[in-house]
Amino acid sequence: MTSSHTNQFVRMAEKERARVNYFIDGQPATGLLGDTLLTAVMLAARRVHDSDFTGEPRGGFCLMGACQDCWVQLEDGPRVRACSTPLADGMRVLTQSPPVVAA
Repeated sequence: MTSSHTNQFVRMAEKERARVNYFIDGQPATGLLGDTLLTAVMLAARRVHDSDFTGEPRGGFCLMGACQDCWVQLEDGPRVRACSTPLADGMRVLTQSPPVVAA
C-alpha cells in the first residue's frame, strides 16, 4: 500500500522520526511517530474511506476535525476521526465498514 502511484500525500519533511507499523484493511503500512491517522493513511493510500452515502472514495476534507469526513473504523470496533487520532503502533484501520451479518 505504499506505492508512490497509489498514495494521496507525499511526505516532504520530518522524514527522520521513528517509524510506526500499522495495518490498513489488513495490509501492513508504516507511518512516523507523531503522525495523525489521516496523515499516515493518505501517505499510503488514495482514500481514507468510501462515502456512507454515495460509495465514492473520500480523502478527508478539512484535515482539522471540523467536517466529519474522515471517520474510519478500527478493527477492534471504535470509529475514530482520522484527522485527530494519533497513529499508534499495531493500529488496525478499516477504510470500509465491515459487512453487517444477519443474526
